[in-house]
Amino acid sequence: MIWVKRQAAWYHAGMSKEVITSSPDVMGGTPVFAGTRVPVATLFDYLEDGESIDDFLEGFPGVARDQVVAVLEEAKANLRPRAA
Repeated sequence: MIWVKRQAAWYHAGMSKEVITSSPDVMGGTPVFAGTRVPVATLFDYLEDGESIDDFLEGFPGVARDQVVAVLEEAKANLRPRAA
């Protein structure tokens, strides 16, 4: 997976819309799901607490499922060992 940062926005490879944005004017620069004020870290908090993706999406309807999947795919890719 490749993330491309364009100005304070991250796009998941193959997606034309922003997945994550960061701006000092929104939540003090905390990375949020694009188009929302929902911190990306909140998704991981939900999952750590045993909640499902559906629970998260129900609580934050402004976040799209494909945004959540893109973030989780990138997190998974970063856990894999990289070839030297």
